[in-house]
Amino acid sequence: MIGKSSTAGEIIEYLRSLRSEDAIASMKRFGIVTQTALGISNPDLQKIGRLTGKDHARTFTLWASDIREARMLALYTLEPKKLTPDEALRLAEDFNSWEVVDNAADIFIEANLASLIPAFAADEREFVRRTAFAMIASAAVHMKTEPDETLIGWLDLVEDHAGDPRNFVKKAVNWALRNVGKRSQASHAPALALARTLAGSSDSTARWIGKDAVRELTDEKTLARLKR
Repeated sequence: MIGKSSTAGEIIEYLRSLRSEDAIASMKRFGIVTQTALGISNPDLQKIGRLTGKDHARTFTLWASDIREARMLALYTLEPKKLTPDEALRLAEDFNSWEVVDNAADIFIEANLASLIPAFAADEREFVRRTAFAMIASAAVHMKTEPDETLIGWLDLVEDHAGDPRNFVKKAVNWALRNVGKRSQASHAPALALARTLAGSSDSTARWIGKDAVRELTDEKTLARLKR
């Protein structure tokens, strides 16, 4: 049985023993990259992570395996307070899936690496650019003591990249815009103003992002929550 003293090799061997072809086939329907997948669900990987505990050094050996489940487990068991900007950039070099990106984005925010957002946004690779906007979306929820001005400042990145038509980028840009707008009354007005500008754009991607964000940011439930 695996535990806190287990090596990366032992953990990978255990993960391989849980391989499920049916589960791999099911994952494909959710757009999960399955070329190296073993078919283990994220809730089950989180349970395994609780057994193995956190081990920052082991994280990078698990990651280097290129196995989907080992990489997800690496994210669940790294130590955010130890994560450096260079290490985050190194992980991002291998991003090829929305689920990896979105989990990593939460961790990067927990690790106080929001300073990487502009660099990720400037990167032309689809999943690296998605990381920037997934981080903004995460920051809007989790960086509760951060001044609203910081989040509002990131709206410039939303505007700059709202025309990127790639599926995993445009959805993350939209997500970031909506989350900033829902963060507080102070951030709602500039986010809604940008959403309305984008909704009137001649670019079809920007227009979709804007219209969808306007719909949520003007919803009665959203407005009522902001007044609390």
